[in-house]
Amino acid sequence: MIALASRIVLGAAGVLNDASVWLVLSFLLAGVLHHVLEPGRLHRALGNKRLSSLAKATLSGMLLPVCSCGVIPLGLSLYYSGAFLGPTLAFMAATPIINPAAAVLAYGLLGPGIATIYLVTGFVAPMVIGWIGNRVAGPELQAPGAAGRLPPDSDRSPNVRLSVRIRSGIRWGFADLGTMVSRYVLYGMLLVGIISAIVPAGAIQDYLGNPGIVSLAGIAVLGAIMYVCAVGHIPFVAALVGAGAAPGVAVTFLMAGAATNLPELISISRIIGRRAAATYAASLVAVSLLAGWATNLLLMPGFTPVIDRGRAEGSARIASFLTLAAPPAVRWACSAAVVLLGCCSLWRSLARRFEGRGGEAST
Repeated sequence: MIALASRIVLGAAGVLNDASVWLVLSFLLAGVLHHVLEPGRLHRALGNKRLSSLAKATLSGMLLPVCSCGVIPLGLSLYYSGAFLGPTLAFMAATPIINPAAAVLAYGLLGPGIATIYLVTGFVAPMVIGWIGNRVAGPELQAPGAAGRLPPDSDRSPNVRLSVRIRSGIRWGFADLGTMVSRYVLYGMLLVGIISAIVPAGAIQDYLGNPGIVSLAGIAVLGAIMYVCAVGHIPFVAALVGAGAAPGVAVTFLMAGAATNLPELISISRIIGRRAAATYAASLVAVSLLAGWATNLLLMPGFTPVIDRGRAEGSARIASFLTLAAPPAVRWACSAAVVLLGCCSLWRSLARRFEGRGGEAST
């Protein structure tokens, strides 16, 4: 029992360490953007159902090398600043699926055929997910009170000095958004730790590495619950393809795996709504399956893995330059900060619950 608990904690801590730096940086950036961006202008740009808004959100996400956990605060900041659900989901899907580092590494390790399909679907898939989100959304189409202009005395008002807005934004990013997001991210990471402790690590590797039994459907569902970094897993996917896996496996796994995971789905469900989380997960799995099927249709039969050692080494050097690699001490410090924020959120929730029970008892 102790050994199982130890494996759960170590598994959750490993995932947290991989994402914590991005989470802390995203809390900071999300808070600043939330208080610096003029709400009326942002609402006009992303607070609608137009395809141009989905394109803006998708392109913005594709330029940021942020993982699927780190994108949670940024996406929620856009949502609570006036963006509709569709652009929010498009941004949250595009950011981890494809970024400059992932694109460079994909061309070096997967070859131009798979990499080009991966790049195109990295733009099309978030657009489709955002369009579906706008269509099926109910009250969660827009965050309550996110539209319109703020009163002149608000600390987000353009009339307030920029330095004051930045300080207020940083405080909001950690004290409000950070505590809210960290709590649900930690829940998700604990579930990841439980799954990794119960399911032997070799079982997943054997399944993914066996071209005879691997399926696009299995890859899509597996990727949707795993924590996958698009840049870090491209070499692994390249090895799978080199071992005989179909090229569609690469595209499906990188899309479904990179764009979502349990911490992200739990955060969307608890903060935006269950329908938004279900829409995001279901549409992502469906689009990933379709992309994998189309990849196999275009490249098979006759597909031959293309791995050029010189090109791969050059791509790896460029990708490492474009990717943030924090020292272990910084990663542990950021992990501790996320745990502290999550504990603060839990404490606030428990305090409100006990206060409510005390009020009921007094009446």
